[in-house]
Amino acid sequence: MYSFEDVRWLDDKGHVRPPLLLYLLLLFLARGWCIFAMSLSDGNDRASLVRLFFPERIDFMVSLAAGVGAVFLLFLVTCERRRDPSWLQPLFSKLRPMLCGLLLVDAVLLWFRLKHNGFMFEWSMALDGLLLFWSALYVQASRHLRLYVRDWQVHE
Repeated sequence: MYSFEDVRWLDDKGHVRPPLLLYLLLLFLARGWCIFAMSLSDGNDRASLVRLFFPERIDFMVSLAAGVGAVFLLFLVTCERRRDPSWLQPLFSKLRPMLCGLLLVDAVLLWFRLKHNGFMFEWSMALDGLLLFWSALYVQASRHLRLYVRDWQVHE
């Protein structure tokens, strides 16, 4: 189950802490919502920050729609930290497949953005593709994430 090296992932109650990279991955997947929240803090021109990252309005709306799943997963992680409500436990056990699904949706959206742009190189799309690739590798290979997902079932 746990090895000696895994002790650094445990909190004071003996539960596996969520990986920092999981939070970063969820922020990446919910980047439309993050930009929306940052734009609300700009009192002068709320739309200018959104236009900076999303020149086309439809791209912003699609990003918000795709980010709903990441916001839901962030809610699940928050509930897991409190261990309440217990009816969310079966959903939490599907965290890794849901992350893979969200990454797939983001990859499809990236493909459509590339197609719409005529497959011309843009740094933002190249960075999105690279982050998607690294995120998929992380979700598949991370022992910390696997132990974290399994922890709620083990301790109940």
